[in-house]
Amino acid sequence: MQTKLVSKESDELSQVVVNAALQVSEPRESGYSVDIDDVKVEKKAGGSLRDTKLIKGIVLDKEVVHGGMPKRVEKAKIALVNSALEIEKTEFDAKINISSPDQMKMFLEEENRMLKSMVDKIISSGANVAICQKGIDDVAQHYLAKSNVLSVRRVKESDMTKLARATGARIVNNLEDLGTKDLGSADLVEERKIETDKWVFIEGCKHPKAVTILIRGGSQRVVDEAERSLHDALMVTKDVIERPLIVAGGGSPESYVAGKLREWSSTLSGREQLAADKFAESLEVIPLALAENAGMDPIDTLTELRSKQAKGSKWSGIDARSAKIVDMSKLDIVEPLSVKEQIIKSATEVASMILRIDDVIASSKSGGGAPGGMPPGMGEM
Repeated sequence: MQTKLVSKESDELSQVVVNAALQVSEPRESGYSVDIDDVKVEKKAGGSLRDTKLIKGIVLDKEVVHGGMPKRVEKAKIALVNSALEIEKTEFDAKINISSPDQMKMFLEEENRMLKSMVDKIISSGANVAICQKGIDDVAQHYLAKSNVLSVRRVKESDMTKLARATGARIVNNLEDLGTKDLGSADLVEERKIETDKWVFIEGCKHPKAVTILIRGGSQRVVDEAERSLHDALMVTKDVIERPLIVAGGGSPESYVAGKLREWSSTLSGREQLAADKFAESLEVIPLALAENAGMDPIDTLTELRSKQAKGSKWSGIDARSAKIVDMSKLDIVEPLSVKEQIIKSATEVASMILRIDDVIASSKSGGGAPGGMPPGMGEM
């Protein structure tokens, strides 16, 4: 975060990221695993970056469906319903012939009775908050409001899954199955006004396995940039939790590996030695680029870096801020080992692929025909 737009608030924001990643981490046989999908990131322009906070629960960008419902429920018992609280239309065309006003009245009363029985099932389970993935009919809203049940409708499936992980509730597809054991719990469910919108906050879950980071900022550009920075920080934190190994930054590991490769290449002969030397040279592109970007002399810097590392200071790297070569581990500039390994593997694979293509083209131009027994003409493709 230090190089991004949010660098001034990086201390507070990094604490939010680490707490979020630790909250959703799951123990495994060989350490821990972190699913970043369990961290919901919501953003809203307004306020300052310092107002960004971690909520141990879920924030829904929805509002309470009915004005008569409570806007705040403490010690909430939450029902997650995946079926519509409304009379669904039949799959085929149906026509009902009504010949008298009494029949019309009976028809409407039956609809009301069906909707009331749906609401009664929610109330009898002991729920005081109902979150529905589909629609809630006006009549059902009325009955829920009379029973003081806070309700939200048309919630995304991904949010329903997160709510289940956060509150411990089970998503119920059939209201007939809804019971007390299916309910989740939270200390507080409340509708709050965030700028011009009304959002529902479900927070204070005891052991939430899904959490929300609510990002605030002075303008839309700031919150968008903060979201990108927080995503990068979450991914880095995830890598370190899953594989707790780190190396120093500033190009020190690349320079160290390049030095060791050169030592090893002296034991080789012929073309192999040339390849090993070139691989070492390519690794040094990282500290070289850092030195150039910091306005340092690239040749002098690289020479000094090699000298310091040869003397045993293996974490010596480029400090771009002071434009000096210093021990990066003492500055706490570190990177996950898994990221470093992946970068080198990917770069090596790309280089190998380009060399293979180059080899095919060179072979076909020299008149030797396409390699690998390809038919004539295939080498020209």
